Amino acid sequence: MPRTALSLAFAKREGEQVRPHDLLFFDTETTGLAGGTGTRAFMIGAADWVRDGAGGEGLRVRQLLMTTMAAEPAMLETFAGWLADTTVLSSYNGRCYDAPLLKTRYRLARRGDPITPLDHVDLLFPTRRRYRGTWENCRLATIERQLLRIVREDDLPGSEAPAAWLNYLRGGSARNLRRVAEHNHQDVVTLALLFQRLVAAESEDHEILPMTELP
Repeated sequence: MPRTALSLAFAKREGEQVRPHDLLFFDTETTGLAGGTGTRAFMIGAADWVRDGAGGEGLRVRQLLMTTMAAEPAMLETFAGWLADTTVLSSYNGRCYDAPLLKTRYRLARRGDPITPLDHVDLLFPTRRRYRGTWENCRLATIERQLLRIVREDDLPGSEAPAAWLNYLRGGSARNLRRVAEHNHQDVVTLALLFQRLVAAESEDHEILPMTELP
């Protein structure tokens, strides 16, 4: 767990900071990428830094999974319970996709929207500004491999996640659904690592080097 507040200068928010324990990194697995009222988030993953007397301190990962269609209201209510007025959300393209999708699902479930009032730091845009042209693209998997040196093994492509969930709902094997959960787990861990890397890179850019002594 970081010991001090983290600067948001990397997100073009000079002078702003966030306390580590206020950050909530989140990612959804959905029934499709088209969006709209027919698209659901069947899994929500979240990671936050916590400190407790029993387990010490570190990054906590929690995941919610809908095991029936009727479970969506309960999942939304539980996720809302993880949010506080001081929570700062962080995602990778979540401002354009995950957050709007969840807002729609809360509205359709006739529940209050807990997301709109919260601050949201989307890591996609500062990552693009810093690394565009360095590698072939700025997909999260590319950033993991090239910047964070994370190589996933037996990773299920996101495009196969909806089929894995639907197959499970129809009584099929849960093997691929477990792989979806592992993929989602790594996503939110990666977000926490990437956030810290962007903070450090921005700090290094503005580090004042000592002047060479004159002869």
